[in-house]
Amino acid sequence: MDTLDGVRRNTDNFRLACGNLPSGAMNGLTDVPGILVGHCTLRDGDINTGVTAILPHGGNLFRRKVVAASHVINGFGKTVGLVQIDELGTIETPILLTNTLSVAACSAALIRDALARNPDIGRTTSTVNAVVGECNDGPLNDIQAMAVTEDHARSALAAAHGGPVEQGSIGAGTGMTCFGFKGGIGSASKRLEIAGEDFHLGALVLTNFGNAGDLILPDGRRPSPPDPEVKTTEKGSVIVVLATNVPLEHRQLSRVARRGGAGLARLGSFWGHGSGDITIAFSTANPVDHDEDRDIVSRRVLNESRIDLLFRAAAEATQEAVLNSMLAADRFVGRGGTLRTSLADWLDGEAGRAS
Repeated sequence: MDTLDGVRRNTDNFRLACGNLPSGAMNGLTDVPGILVGHCTLRDGDINTGVTAILPHGGNLFRRKVVAASHVINGFGKTVGLVQIDELGTIETPILLTNTLSVAACSAALIRDALARNPDIGRTTSTVNAVVGECNDGPLNDIQAMAVTEDHARSALAAAHGGPVEQGSIGAGTGMTCFGFKGGIGSASKRLEIAGEDFHLGALVLTNFGNAGDLILPDGRRPSPPDPEVKTTEKGSVIVVLATNVPLEHRQLSRVARRGGAGLARLGSFWGHGSGDITIAFSTANPVDHDEDRDIVSRRVLNESRIDLLFRAAAEATQEAVLNSMLAADRFVGRGGTLRTSLADWLDGEAGRAS
């Protein structure tokens, strides 16, 4: 099967800015220094799926872990790795996003990669905790084909780079639906000034949630797709990945992770019974050395009384990233001719009617 780039727009032409905080230069997760993002996209007939890779840094993550936390907003999901993230407070592999039935293949790819880099895993040191998130792209993708392989996961990892995040119908977002429109991968960032230093908080989302007609834009408009076959039952999912270079410890990151839900709620989501809504948050500051031999280590952390700035950034960046996932996606025809229109097309139509 060929791997192809997904169809996507330049979100600068359709941007719906959210909140009051300034955006980073690229308005994406990669505004946080050191983070890399890559995709592998599969489009072949009824196969419309893929893998998205997020690397907190380009080195050996098992050896140099990042402090992390997660938050389950609604737990109808099949993620891998959250239990250990919340017990030990670290991430030690890249994060892969994919469709629901491809979690095992992506997890295996991460484990094999970690073993190749660290032959002592499971022998003279601990085993490795792979981290994979998923959403169900079944309406637009033949999910039963289980088309994603370990090689596709490795391709996404190999494609990871630190430039602008490619968004829309690409990678894991290829077959996703959001508020009845075409969803996918979206990203946004906020620039923060703390103690005279510039920091960033970025969000990357995999969007596959929301009832058609429930979406609320920042200006109060409520778009609804024209497609009559779009179901109204909320059975979707969203994975929110938040990253920052602000020095935070695990407990603080768990608090920041919860605020991703505020960004989803601003859009009109109520996290339905059948929805898997999950946030993973990490900081690239204060890396954790797997081979640390000191009995006591010191770390720089944010003064808790300043954390509201991070809360606001998490909500605003999540909200804008979701909108970007829809704005960057063109009209899409998937499995069996199933159609999803683009939010950007709806906005174009509104502009035409206004003129």
